[in-house]
Amino acid sequence: MDIHIHTDYITLGQVLKVTEAIQSGGEAKAYLHEHVVMVNGTQETRRGRKLRDGDRLQIDENVFHIRRATP
Repeated sequence: MDIHIHTDYITLGQVLKVTEAIQSGGEAKAYLHEHVVMVNGTQETRRGRKLRDGDRLQIDENVFHIRRATP
């Protein structure tokens, strides 16, 4: 599944909200410590990690691709 962004990047915490893995930003830190979240094949625990066009994100068994939206 693709996640389209209109800016240069989106943070991992924002992606967790967009994908409805969490309800609020305050839940991001706990979620990242309880679940396996991979960014480009490396486990990530920083909610502020910037994701850019072309990044691949895996949340548990779900795979997402970050794509820059075309105007």
